[in-house]
Order: sequence, then structure tokens, then C-alpha cells
Amino acid sequence: MDPISLITLHKTRDPVRNDANSWLMKLIPENAHKMQSETDLDPVFAALGDSRVIMIGEASHGTHEFYKIRAEITKRLILEKQLSFIAVEGDWPDVYRINRYVCGIGKDQNAKEALGDFERFPLWMWRNDVVVEFIEWLKKHNDQFTNSWDKVKFYGLDMYSLFKSADLVIEYLEKVDKEDAKLARTRYGTLNSYRDDEHSYGRDILRKRTPSREKEVLDVLIMMLNKGSEYLRKGGFVDGEELFFNQQNAMVVKDAEEYYRKSMYGGATTWNIRDKHMFDTLLALLKMHEDHTGKRSKAALWAHNSHLGDARATQYSRETGEWNLCQLVRQHIGKEDSFNIGFTSYTGTVTAAPEWGEPCMKFNLTPAFEDSYESLFHKALAGNWMTVLRSNNKDIRPNSALVKLLSVERTERMVGVQYVKYAERQAHYVPANLPQQFDVVIHWDVTKALQPLDVGSSD
Repeated sequence: MDPISLITLHKTRDPVRNDANSWLMKLIPENAHKMQSETDLDPVFAALGDSRVIMIGEASHGTHEFYKIRAEITKRLILEKQLSFIAVEGDWPDVYRINRYVCGIGKDQNAKEALGDFERFPLWMWRNDVVVEFIEWLKKHNDQFTNSWDKVKFYGLDMYSLFKSADLVIEYLEKVDKEDAKLARTRYGTLNSYRDDEHSYGRDILRKRTPSREKEVLDVLIMMLNKGSEYLRKGGFVDGEELFFNQQNAMVVKDAEEYYRKSMYGGATTWNIRDKHMFDTLLALLKMHEDHTGKRSKAALWAHNSHLGDARATQYSRETGEWNLCQLVRQHIGKEDSFNIGFTSYTGTVTAAPEWGEPCMKFNLTPAFEDSYESLFHKALAGNWMTVLRSNNKDIRPNSALVKLLSVERTERMVGVQYVKYAERQAHYVPANLPQQFDVVIHWDVTKALQPLDVGSSD
């Protein structure tokens, strides 16, 4: 039986999966590009074409190779594809300190200092050796330009910084309009009792122990947006970037209030709020860069596979209605103007925490389960390689038989900031359709743990 015919039968005859696997043992090596090093990336650049948004995932928050290859892809995007900015799965104000450093603004003397605002769990996710090396490379690259908008910027997409962002809005308003600062302090102050535990706000809302503060935080955001030109005449630096920074802080407060208010709802509610915020932030950044430069802006996104692989190709979408950043990009910016790269691995070591909030450590990664894409890839071609599943370059055509056979759903491993070995299948595997999730998959068979900056945190 030919490989395409197998697809129509896979739900009705068990041996079909074995037949499909036999074909995949042949098709994967024939269509894989073996990677001799972490910089061997030519097929990615051939396939992505002139994409506006390039999404680069990671199958864990603690794997050296995922971070290193992602950094190397981004360097080439900067040098070859006129990248405008990088936006990462990190809190807006914490990451903005890095942006100031790489743009030659602020007091930090090196990348380690610029990472100083990352003070909460999980520290190693951004405070690690690969990120430091990339930030120093980006600073050196940017130093050759005098015009701020010729420099490649570095931003955060996330929204956990409710109170830090609120404090920064007030601090900005104190410089440009003290009466508005007083209003913001009063309205944001209605949430102050939850500074030590934001999730208790959601519990109190559910138990009707406190009223919603949605209107208060929305009022501040509207004020920041409506009076922006007035504030700009009174202060700010570098073409109004400080104004934009704090308008986005007000947006963070508004969305984080909703996130924590609905944190007890269950299902995909808070996940969807968070990824919608990331997407809205991306759109605001693309527009700001285009407004300042007058030309099409381009972004590289760094986040977990769960955010940057299309959610519609996973069980999460079917069962809970979950969407994610990649899905929103593809729906609203378009597949032809975006491109995404996912990672898989079979075994090795990983940096993660045993429980939420605990110090990280180095774990031995259990070899991937038999029914997974990772196990299939290991059997088909042990080693390090990539394959193209969709292309934005008309001269690059993925093998249709390979794509169709890989579209037979399998489980896929995802490790976040925790690694739960005693319940690995339930915690880290999700049924997925890999070709619908990603345009390129990079498989690194045996990975090693990411090295944190903080001494002893991975021992």
C-alpha cells in the first residue's frame, strides 16, 4: 500500500499505524537535514521566505540546545532578514530593562545586570548563560547604529507584573501630570491588599468578598491612551518610547486584573486571556515600529511550543477551547506572512523545578514514550536534524507523503518550568498533529540542561 492511501485507513485498522511507521522510517531520513552544529540552519531560512512574524518555540523552559538554536536563528534573522525586534515570553517591565541595555540606554554595565529585574520564579528561564551571550551579541550589533530605530529592540509579551506595572505607570505620571498620578494611585490602590497573593483576588471575587476592580484599571488605561500626546509634550525620552512603555504597562494592569479576577474559573479562561494579551502586545509593537520607521516591521517571537505551535492542532483546543499566540498570528496576520519552528527531543537532561516555586535542578529526561513523535523521530533517525513541513518559499516544497503520514495524531512531549516524573504522561504529553502545529521541526535527540546564572540553583 502506498503512504497516502494509509491515511484513509488509520482509524479503522490497527496495523495501518505500523505500516505508516514503516514508511516513515524511510521518509524521515530522506527528507531530514542533518544538523552538524547548532548553527546549521540553512533549510529554515530557505523555507521562511519573507515572513513578517517568525515564531521560535522550545519544548521545555530548561534545555540548552533549544535556547541556543533559537538565538542562532535570531542572529541570522537580524543579519539577513532586517528584523525589527524580538518579543519573548517574559514580563513587559522586566524585559524592557534588557531593551534599554541593548539600545545603549540606562545604567546597566553588562547583560547580567540588565537581567536584574527577573526576581521571581522561574529565574532560570531568562537568567541563564545562553540569554546572556545573546544579549551581549545584540548590544554589540546595535552599538554600530546611532539612530534608535536602526537598532533591534527586545521586548516582553507577558502580563504577570500587575503591581510592578501599576507602580511604573504612577511613577511616569508623577513626572508628567501629578493630578493624573493621584487618580491612578487611587484607582490602582483598590487592589493593594492583594500585592502578596494576586490569586486571592480571584478567590475573593468568586466568594463575593470583594467587588471587581475592572472599571478602575480600565479608567487608568483609557486616560493613558487618550492623554498620550499631552504627556509627550511634558516628558519622555527617545521619540516617546517612555510613553509607549507606560501605556503598555497600563494595558498589562488591565489584562492582569482580568486574569487574576478569573483565575478560579478553570478551563482555558486564563490561558486565553494571557495569549490574547501577548498577541495584542505583538500588534502594538509592530504598529509602533512601522509608525516610527515608515516601513514594514518584522518580529521574532520566543516562547514555549505550547504558545508558538498552533493550538488548533492539539487536544487542548478540542477539549477546552484553548487558543494560543500562534493561532492568533496565523488567523489575523496570515500563514503566508508568518512562520513557526518547533523543537523535539528524545532524552537527555533538563533544568526544571520539581514543584511550582521551588528551586530548579537538573533532571534526567525519561526517554520519550513509544506512542510519541519524539520516539518515532529517534527510531527513524537518531541524532540531530530538521525537516520542513510547510514553506513560504514557492521553490521549497515539503514531501506531501511525509506531511500526511505525520498528520496521523501522536502524543507530543511538553515540559514547562516543572518536570513531574512521577506523572509524566499526564503532566507532559498531549495528543497533537505536528504538521498542523509547526512549519519546521528541529529534533535534537539527546539534549542537555540549561545552565542558570544563579549559583547552585541547578545542582
